[in-house]
Amino acid sequence: MTIGLTGVTGHVGRRVRELLPDTGQPLVLLARTPSKVTAGPRDEVRPCDFADPEGAARALAGVDTLLMVSASEAADRLEQHRSFVAAAARAGVRHIVYTSFQGAAPDCTFTLGRDHWATEQAIREAGLGFTFLRDSFYADFLPLMAQDGVIRGPAGDGRVAAVARADVAAVAAVVLADPPAHAGAAYDLTGPEALTLAEAAAVITEVTGTPTRFLDETLAEAYASRASYGAPDWQVDAWVSTYTAIAAGEVAAVSDAVPRLTGRPAASLRDLLTED
Repeated sequence: MTIGLTGVTGHVGRRVRELLPDTGQPLVLLARTPSKVTAGPRDEVRPCDFADPEGAARALAGVDTLLMVSASEAADRLEQHRSFVAAAARAGVRHIVYTSFQGAAPDCTFTLGRDHWATEQAIREAGLGFTFLRDSFYADFLPLMAQDGVIRGPAGDGRVAAVARADVAAVAAVVLADPPAHAGAAYDLTGPEALTLAEAAAVITEVTGTPTRFLDETLAEAYASRASYGAPDWQVDAWVSTYTAIAAGEVAAVSDAVPRLTGRPAASLRDLLTED
């Protein structure tokens, strides 16, 4: 079984590469900029761009199982995903492990979660085997939400069961090592607890010593406070809906998938901050 990995210059893909056991089969590392990848003895690096379906089909030749890390946020990301899935099907890929989103649905509050749902549908419609890793928001990003010590957004008292990127990678490595055992599965990947953003801010303050608080904005305030960035409407909608998805309770459920599949507890926000 030949495994192909996308996202190898990012946190998740790079960690999956490190975790996969050396079975003697080469790992095909797929990167938009191959020069950024340092190849090991078992690695074969191939240029691959989601936006270039013909090139992607060539790069995927001989790959049986594929880790598809979702592309960087862009206005045409869903189009890129659909083209890449079609390229994988043409190349003979049999199984895709896709990093999706907790609660992915055509009408979920988080706008980019709708794209993840549509990507899942494209994979199903292509007739490919699949495993969907439906990640919650990343716990690693919670401290980065704070600007000048304040996390601002219309999240109210909603909770988020944020997951560590390292735990997503650990689950992906388990699935890639034995795809048939996880065929057709969709795993919600979360941390061990669901926190309000006020609670998250308190943890950040306690562990890092950096005073951090949560300011619950109205929807109008949230759009106004982000207007100065000059971002396109779809991007601002995604930023704001991160918070409204939390307020709606759509990312509050805690799953046991990480400990069940990896055999170790999922990392909490406190764990991540303590490690740093």
